[in-house]
Amino acid sequence: MIGVLLATLTAGINDRMTDIVLADILGIYGLGHDQGTWISTAYAAAEVSAMLLSPWLAVTFSIRRYAIVVTGAFTFFGLIIPLAPNFESLVALRVLQGLAGGALPPLLMTVALRFLPWHVKLYGLSAYALTATFGPNIATPLAALWTEGGNWRMVFWQIVPTALIGAGLIAYGLPQDPLRLERFKQADWRGALLGVGGISMLVVALTQGERLDWLNSPLIALLLLGAAVCLPLFLLNEWFHPLPLFKLQLLERRNFAYGIITLCLFLMLGLAGGAIPAAYLTEIQGYRHLQTMPTALLIALPQLLLAPLVAMVINRNWVDSRYVIGTGLLLMTVACLGGSQLTREWIRDDFYALQILHAFGQPMIVVPLLMNATGVIHPLEGPFASSMVNTMRGLFSVVGASALENFITHRQHLHSNTLLDSLGARHQGLTPLFPNETLTSLAERVREQALILSFSDAYLALLGVIAVLLLVLLTLPKRAYPPQPPVSP
Repeated sequence: MIGVLLATLTAGINDRMTDIVLADILGIYGLGHDQGTWISTAYAAAEVSAMLLSPWLAVTFSIRRYAIVVTGAFTFFGLIIPLAPNFESLVALRVLQGLAGGALPPLLMTVALRFLPWHVKLYGLSAYALTATFGPNIATPLAALWTEGGNWRMVFWQIVPTALIGAGLIAYGLPQDPLRLERFKQADWRGALLGVGGISMLVVALTQGERLDWLNSPLIALLLLGAAVCLPLFLLNEWFHPLPLFKLQLLERRNFAYGIITLCLFLMLGLAGGAIPAAYLTEIQGYRHLQTMPTALLIALPQLLLAPLVAMVINRNWVDSRYVIGTGLLLMTVACLGGSQLTREWIRDDFYALQILHAFGQPMIVVPLLMNATGVIHPLEGPFASSMVNTMRGLFSVVGASALENFITHRQHLHSNTLLDSLGARHQGLTPLFPNETLTSLAERVREQALILSFSDAYLALLGVIAVLLLVLLTLPKRAYPPQPPVSP
């Protein structure tokens, strides 16, 4: 379990960290921003596609053998990516690394559901929760460490020690299942083609849409149309296929449906908790990654203690996990209300209280929802559940990041126009409104104020996501109990 956890956390950190330092990488390769966006897009599309296929491949080739191979491949591509001679090879290597990295998170959930004994199963799920709470937030401090230290290649090479340790623990600890190559005779080839094609087109459209002006771009319009055709056909195929990649019938179980819905919406909250403070401190206060690091560490480091602590609390029959989730959502509500009061005078210290609320609230949401969702899943159904949960999680990570970025961009444009219209209405003469200020400095002040208002609006928008989560919590899930000992015949 620890080996798969190390490999999975390493893959998630690598993904997030590369996005954080993308501007530095572009400068080293002499690339423009438009070219650089394709590096992130290619990785994301490959990663989510691999999440769809990984559980089926793991069962076919055995989890132990498959996990060792994909961990080794992920490490190898990380070693050679900094040596890429040009843009094309860099993108190609990132696609290959994305396929290997995306294969790992589904294995973590599969291992937890299949191999852990009942009395520690919740602690295994709390380890999986670290990939949604600890991993994304520890990436910023690590990115700061390597970029400020001047060795940008370590952004890719720092994965090597933990990945190799993870592979060694997997080889030592996981049992070796036999090959089941006969599964290829019943393989869901149509579903794989439709699912991978639809997901890839949707990810590319979401990540490139704003830059290419959405439906005004023939490429984005074609990609969205392709996704709109492929994904419904994929779901229809999965419903009737005897050995599907997605077992959609699992959604008939209320708690499993609730778990997927909640996890997808939570990703927006978790992403914003680290992204908005970092963006504000970078754009408004001019901080470097090293200076924004404490805000991320305040969320990341407590997870190592809080996630198993929450698992210990809800591993009691008298504790109703729904109340724990509600308490976590309440903490997140207070954090968002506090963040909406953002002003130009805020510095890093002003975010600390908000980050502490996020640190406590996030595991109180993720760990119980995993218990609710997986409590209705039998061990043999683990690969199906893992494929669905992780694919939706990977897809909604892209959706959440795209939605947050586009929301802030559009609100910034709105506030900029409003501020400029207000200035124009107040000043109709030819003399300067601010005699001691140049047009350049005035434009910068307007840009800053529009950004601040946009960040504040983003916090308020997250309250709407929390409201939906609370509504779902009140109506959908049944009371879930922690794993119970097997009943003797």
